[in-house]
Amino acid sequence: MIIDGKKFAQKLRNKIKKEIQSIKNKTKLTPGLTVILVGNHTPSEIYVRNKELSAKEVGISSKVLRFKSSISETKLISVIHKLNKDKKVHGILVQLPLPNHIDGHKIIEEIDPKKDVDGFHAINVGNLSSGKDALVPCTPLGCYLMIKSVRKNLAGLSALIIGRSNLNGKPMAQLLLKEDCTVTIGHSKTKNLKELCRKADIVVAAVGRANLVKGDWVKKGAIVIDVGINRVEKKKGYKIVGDVEFKSVVKKARAITPVPGGVGPVTIACLLSNTLKAFKNIN
Repeated sequence: MIIDGKKFAQKLRNKIKKEIQSIKNKTKLTPGLTVILVGNHTPSEIYVRNKELSAKEVGISSKVLRFKSSISETKLISVIHKLNKDKKVHGILVQLPLPNHIDGHKIIEEIDPKKDVDGFHAINVGNLSSGKDALVPCTPLGCYLMIKSVRKNLAGLSALIIGRSNLNGKPMAQLLLKEDCTVTIGHSKTKNLKELCRKADIVVAAVGRANLVKGDWVKKGAIVIDVGINRVEKKKGYKIVGDVEFKSVVKKARAITPVPGGVGPVTIACLLSNTLKAFKNIN
């Protein structure tokens, strides 16, 4: 089966919308999300616009604060501190990447962990890895929900995560460990990646290498989640492909996410879900 990310995200948004409506009826309060966008990075602009539209659809009060790329680190930190104190703001998201003169890690650490809807603050990372309740990064959370929609009980399954980034690979490993999977993380220095892949019941590819995972890498009946977004040049223009060679893997996988239209839409829906969660935790 092909997991349709757009349909999956729509279902999730409908559920969130219903819950927010019920909160508004009971308390007259509205969850609030503020996104900080620095500079003119086109992919970021598109992504932020999609976040805005989705937030509006489910009834979240959404604001985008735009700053020139020349903004100083100190000024940006003072903006975050103001939002930390603002009672109408329950979620704060700093759109990455930031200009070179600003330290992204430092900026994330200035966000109140309770409002860190991207789940990147060290406190949320620590809570997730020690099995406590946490705001979980949106992409791995989306991947996790899609895996669970295919198979409820994951206990004892072997999972291979290709990619060890803090944004996806590591939190993904924590989520699957919590489900009692046996988790392996593969990366650019892993020697026998193909062999590991062939043994895995769940494969999450998040490494940024076009069509890396081929049909003969995958065990029959595996669940394959493709997080990669790669631009491949064609004679006329370009094509967006994942880290998984879709046409060969789709024949063997029990379930697979396409690129585009797989993980991307669900990531944005998970941001809304995190904003609602932050709102409930704060109130």
